[in-house]
Amino acid sequence: MIAAIAFVVWMLFFDRNDFFQQQQRRTELKQLKEGKQYFQEQIEQEQQLADELKNNPASIEKFAREKYLMKKDNEDLFLIQPSENR
Repeated sequence: MIAAIAFVVWMLFFDRNDFFQQQQRRTELKQLKEGKQYFQEQIEQEQQLADELKNNPASIEKFAREKYLMKKDNEDLFLIQPSENR
């Protein structure tokens, strides 16, 4: 009986893969899976954007205007920034 109790105590607290290490690893694994899901969604969105830019010239112009503030030669560009007082 004493040997069994000593074994359980050893496995719970003193072993290299003790109970608390296992809990920490489960938490880390859960966080990594959530991160993987996030990055997979981001990759999918970027692929959709890339496909749209390859196939639609109007979307290329829209992307350039919004992202890089590009304009045509005969246009004026006005940037309006929201006030931070609200």
